[in-house]
Amino acid sequence: MHRQRIGGPEPIERPFYQCATCELVFVPASYHLSRAQERAVYDQHQNHPGDAGYRGFLSRLVTPLLSRLAPGDRGLDFGCGPGPTLSVMLREVGIECADFDPFYFNDRSLLDGSYDFITSSEVFEHLAAPAQVMHQLCGMLAPAGWLGVMSKRLVSVDALANWHYIRDPTHVSFFGDATFEWIGQSFGLEIHLVSPDVVLMQRDSHR
Repeated sequence: MHRQRIGGPEPIERPFYQCATCELVFVPASYHLSRAQERAVYDQHQNHPGDAGYRGFLSRLVTPLLSRLAPGDRGLDFGCGPGPTLSVMLREVGIECADFDPFYFNDRSLLDGSYDFITSSEVFEHLAAPAQVMHQLCGMLAPAGWLGVMSKRLVSVDALANWHYIRDPTHVSFFGDATFEWIGQSFGLEIHLVSPDVVLMQRDSHR
């Protein structure tokens, strides 16, 4: 992978690189938090199913996804966090969805399943190895299945220095439109850029 350093804006003392192939912007592994440090940040989150504001936030992903699902579809919320909510919202309308999170709901047997859809809300920006995770998710996705991702997209490298999203030390991977288009071509996914922070990807029915 060819990469180019694009700077480290103050006050964040982390370098940022961009892949010359897929245009992903990322922080090198030597600047990532330890697993314990990362968990400590996530433990501060107060999201839960009773929070109307959080439900409204997740609806930006849930609503467009639901219009593409069918009764009986079965899914997985990948990276559900300490207070699973997206799966609750789906089950309330009759769509079954399991919860997986490497820190809080680490039932790895779920990763051996096949799913009609997979959701991943506010997760991709935390991925230390996004290509590896994409291979994993696509391996679990049924033909013609949907992968729904919520993550703020980088508009341009020039906007990086003033972008609040990079201020979170657990955020290490930043995707733009071109990155998702590359993902679509590489993994056999049809890309739908629904909004500035929601992407729906449908797997080719023949793969």
